[in-house]
Amino acid sequence: MTILTYADYLHVDTLLSLQETRTPDTASRAVILAEHFFIVTHQSCELWLKQVTIDLDAAADAMTPPYGPEDEELALEFLQRTAELLRVLHDQLVALEKLPLRHFAEFRPFLDGASGAQSAQFRLLAQLLGGDRQEGRLYRSFERLTEHRGSSVADVCAQGPGAGVLNRIADSLLDVANGYWRWKMTHLALVSKMVGNRNGTGGSTGVDHLARRVTLPFPRLRQLRAQVHERLLSESSAARTE
Repeated sequence: MTILTYADYLHVDTLLSLQETRTPDTASRAVILAEHFFIVTHQSCELWLKQVTIDLDAAADAMTPPYGPEDEELALEFLQRTAELLRVLHDQLVALEKLPLRHFAEFRPFLDGASGAQSAQFRLLAQLLGGDRQEGRLYRSFERLTEHRGSSVADVCAQGPGAGVLNRIADSLLDVANGYWRWKMTHLALVSKMVGNRNGTGGSTGVDHLARRVTLPFPRLRQLRAQVHERLLSESSAARTE
């Protein structure tokens, strides 16, 4: 009987063979290694994005009928894990800041029309989270969950910790949204640092294109939390004047 090994389980040989640089062999070793670093970072991001999107999809499913007795806690677990993974994605961009500009400028022409803007997983994530003007699938699922519990998102925000797991889900949704925004802003800053106002390799307007797509998800949830904040401020002010 063949015993499964670590390398076989993870397909390590295949995984480590997927970094195909486009820089000619006549270039310096430093430039070739810089492109290798660029590829590894983006491939890693795509792997983490796969985990993020399937976790968020599972969280939305857990908040969608029919509901089981553990579904709310399960949704919370998926959301909390996603918030941590978005920190991982952010830190990978911070690491990418160590890509020397002179080396990037040398291998960038060999990217041809390839661009991160073409990532299908970026688009899928945006559909799940929504933007700063519309809600995505995740928030709509949360709304349905609160209705199933005989409540509403507004009630959950007003009750705070008294709403139990629903309040923790609301907090985690905002943790995910903030992590997503932080990651996108870091990407915007990195691109601005590396290419300035030049167009993207995929034909986009580069920094301008990215800036228009930096959104802060769950606008309705933020609005409801702000209303609670204003109410608490008003109550606190009234108590001090008594």
